[in-house]
Amino acid sequence: MISDTSGVFMPQTTMTARMTSFAPQFLVADLDRAIAYYQKIGFTFGEPWDGFYAIGHLDGLEVHLKEAPTHEVERRWRRDNEHLDAAAGVDGIEAFYEHCVANGVTILKPLADTAWGTKDFYIEDPDGNIISFGGRPASQAGHQDL
Repeated sequence: MISDTSGVFMPQTTMTARMTSFAPQFLVADLDRAIAYYQKIGFTFGEPWDGFYAIGHLDGLEVHLKEAPTHEVERRWRRDNEHLDAAAGVDGIEAFYEHCVANGVTILKPLADTAWGTKDFYIEDPDGNIISFGGRPASQAGHQDL
């Protein structure tokens, strides 16, 4: 690195930065229970690290689960006010919703049309984490806005 006259360091590289992953980390009370729940959605897991941390993989995405204390009052407030812990875009939203229902995933808000032309639904994991899944309806899947 070199510095300009103001003392600010400027990188010398010409490489463009590109984010390659971005994963939520959910605090869970029981790691084994959480892993079993996220497997219902379709995530696969390797061996947990030191018995308290696991990373799930699905379609090139990750979810990180960490066994740690949570606060029930905060979880309840987030649920009552529909504050999401994560949101995910899904191609084939109707099929994914059917997969989740068939596998016993806890549906907090059923699949419904949104005001902006997509469909979404919310799930809640056993620790109260709320995730929204949304996408274009199958009838619009091939259409792109110009």
